[in-house]
Amino acid sequence: MSTPPDAPFTVHRLRDDADWEAARAIRERVFVEEQACPPEEEWDEHDAPEARGATCVHLLGFVDETPVAAARWHEAEVEGAPAAKLERFAVLPAWRGHGLGRALVAAALDDAAAAGHTRFVLHAQAHLQGLYGAFGFRPVGAPFWEAGIEHVKMVRTPL
Repeated sequence: MSTPPDAPFTVHRLRDDADWEAARAIRERVFVEEQACPPEEEWDEHDAPEARGATCVHLLGFVDETPVAAARWHEAEVEGAPAAKLERFAVLPAWRGHGLGRALVAAALDDAAAAGHTRFVLHAQAHLQGLYGAFGFRPVGAPFWEAGIEHVKMVRTPL
């Protein structure tokens, strides 16, 4: 897509199996196909039907009625305190470059904060540190490899 979307970008929690299939297709396209992440590393216990909406919150982003982005978050720990671990941020290639990734991160943070979280953690692909840094995340520790891609652990805690 060469021009910004005309319709607003909206994000909501998965509502039904159709939403799950759309989120799964987005992650499959971005992580498994584009970034060559092995499927056994992409899909985990947080994607199991019993986890969706119970122990893991999956989000789906839309332009108009078209699903174009996905993310998830679940309970974790940061510095010994409860936190939300934000993961699997994916925007379809045709929709990149228009701020949808930033809007998706903001929506995930807002959703986790509404659930009571004030501490957040994520494993950022190294080239995306600036994106997450703009949201107040700071790198912690040395870079590491995950699914064949260099990552860095980043945290955001209350001041």
